[in-house]
Amino acid sequence: METARKKVGVDLTEGNILRQLLTFVLPLLLANVIQQLYNTVDMIVIGRFVGSAGTAGVSNGGEIATLVTFMASAFGSAGQIYVAQLSGAKDHKSISETLSTGMVFVTALALAVMAVCIIFCDPLLTWLRCPPEAFSQARDYMIVVSLGLPFVFGYSMVCGILRGMGEAKRPLLFVSVAAVSNLIMDVLLVAVFRLEAAGTAIATIVAQFASFLAAAIFLYRRKEQFGITFTKGSLRINKHHFAVLMRLGIPLTAQSALIHFTQIICTREINAYGIVASTTNSIGNKIQKFLEVFIQGLDTAGASMIGQNLGAKKHDRAAEVVWKALLSTTVVAIITSAMCVLCPNFLFGLFTDDPEVLALGKIYLRIIVIHIFSSSFIGAFQAMVTGCGFVELGFAIGILDGVVCKIGFGKLFGEVFHMGAIGYFWGISTSRILPGLLCFAYFMSGKWRTRK
Repeated sequence: METARKKVGVDLTEGNILRQLLTFVLPLLLANVIQQLYNTVDMIVIGRFVGSAGTAGVSNGGEIATLVTFMASAFGSAGQIYVAQLSGAKDHKSISETLSTGMVFVTALALAVMAVCIIFCDPLLTWLRCPPEAFSQARDYMIVVSLGLPFVFGYSMVCGILRGMGEAKRPLLFVSVAAVSNLIMDVLLVAVFRLEAAGTAIATIVAQFASFLAAAIFLYRRKEQFGITFTKGSLRINKHHFAVLMRLGIPLTAQSALIHFTQIICTREINAYGIVASTTNSIGNKIQKFLEVFIQGLDTAGASMIGQNLGAKKHDRAAEVVWKALLSTTVVAIITSAMCVLCPNFLFGLFTDDPEVLALGKIYLRIIVIHIFSSSFIGAFQAMVTGCGFVELGFAIGILDGVVCKIGFGKLFGEVFHMGAIGYFWGISTSRILPGLLCFAYFMSGKWRTRK
């Protein structure tokens, strides 16, 4: 049994750090690229076949769903943090119990959240100041996408635990299944059957179901290696592991929710400036996320490596992971920033041919270069915060990033300095500078060496 279990996951406590980091991050990078690609395909297809109203509708309708998705990702990250340290300590029994506990919990949570999103759809979109011409598209999209939330939560938990064990190839396979499904359904439902935003939403939940099904099949086939029998009563909550997941997951959820909720508030304020500003922000946000996928992948990979090494009491090796991650993210930030400055019309032109949106998009991409570099800096040091399980600091970072910086700077530039929507672009772009310095200060303090 012990030999079989070692086939799932990779020991990240031995070997060349940079090579191991890049090897581990490659599947995560490809998974993030594919994830962003199939989300981006939604925007491209809807923009080309429905227009700006469809683009703004999908973006606004997806804002609330994305906020909830971050909750799923947060509990998946909680599983990743916990399992990484359990994996470093070779505690396989606790890993299987954590998987069982996590799956039962997130299933119940997903059903409750799904009901809330559907019931309060209209009030939420009204509060968001969704442009009137895009409201019906946004409503259709939000309701349909909410139906797929149980698949999102289940997928996030399984993949989080696999990443904690050093396994990155399977999540790549799962998200590849989703991408292919989404692309086929998008073209079929939007371009052929003209279902507009509802068609994009249906394509999305089909893709989510496909990735969850792939993950579930893998889990079932490897059930002996996880110590799970899938008999009546085998999937149950272990009180100890549930308490740990809550202690990690609730602050992580609050952190993610704060960051994204403040993004929603900024979107709400930008929407007030009209359909051009709303569409530019929607497209720009997709481009920004796509350009930062490598940084996000390194953050995830670094956290798993750090978690395993801290669990194995290899503190110096954990610190070296951070510096190697910073080197890698900086190189990527230089390349992606050059793309924003040199070819903004090409990037925005993939989504729209509206000349007003293209003109404002050029300004957006040049401003967002600041965000790219600050994300590359915070990504490396936040990997240590995540890997050592200091979720309370992560929560403080969420407040600083979202409430203090993103909203504060956005209102300062947009309303005090009368820069309008462009001011909010500046606020979003500069929001990660102070949180990055906070993560750096914690890393340099060395206090992460004594955390359990």
